[in-house]
Amino acid sequence: MAPEVLKRNYGPEVDVWSAGVILYILLCESEQGVAQAILRSVIDFKREPWPKVSDSAKDLVRHMLDPDPKQRFTAQQVIDHSWLQNATKAPNVNLGETVRARLQQFSVMNKFKKKALRVVAEYLSVEEVADIKDMFEKMDINKNGKITFEELKFGLRKLGHQIPDADVQILMEAADVDGTGTLDYGEFVAVSIHLRKIGNDEHLHKAFSYFDQNKSGYIEIEELRDSLVDDLGTNHEEVINAIIHDVDTDKDGRISYEEFAAMMKAGTDWRKASRQYSRERFSSLSSKLLKDGSLQL
Repeated sequence: MAPEVLKRNYGPEVDVWSAGVILYILLCESEQGVAQAILRSVIDFKREPWPKVSDSAKDLVRHMLDPDPKQRFTAQQVIDHSWLQNATKAPNVNLGETVRARLQQFSVMNKFKKKALRVVAEYLSVEEVADIKDMFEKMDINKNGKITFEELKFGLRKLGHQIPDADVQILMEAADVDGTGTLDYGEFVAVSIHLRKIGNDEHLHKAFSYFDQNKSGYIEIEELRDSLVDDLGTNHEEVINAIIHDVDTDKDGRISYEEFAAMMKAGTDWRKASRQYSRERFSSLSSKLLKDGSLQL
């Protein structure tokens, strides 16, 4: 909220302030910093992580958070600023350790949660899934419903993301759940959802109902086995037992909604991850991920 809002005398300049606060949070370590900056009407660019942020980015933040609405940048000035104008000229940077950790977490995630993510994807609204679908179709050059490593690499670079091949391979391996060497739409969406915070209880309830076939209010072992029949290999009993052991926290031999939701929400602090992206100067990737929660990098 811009300072002039408190005075109840304000105009469209308040929107630039609000966008500036969002940008500040994406680039900075904590929200507390921006609150202090507002109170002092000055931003301390000397404390971490600001020394690692480009001067151009700091200049834009400074002008968007000018307490004087007459001196504050207009929306057009923000758009015309060099930091945004040069956003497509992204350097050849690594994904960063947080991104790697999140993708590696997805790679080793139990088959139940991966299946649940795909079920959640089916219940996303048209608006929620539109950008993910659009990006998938753009990367699927030969229009066969599969994205190859080369298509993923080419698609990312066409969007201005000069990601090293090794990092593209990390993305590919994390998303390729069935190990075919390509990404189908379901895999693309599932890993996309994993990369954002799962907080929509309505989606989670629908996904839980998919597994709770007899509507008992619990996912029982037989239901779990039936729902994962296409995803399990020869060691399916071992996998089922491992899932029950991990997810069934009260050890009653079945999975309640609360246990299911806890599994789905575990390790999905997207806000913290987004700040790490910014510190790694991968702001363009971050903004896309924040926009739709997808790998529409």
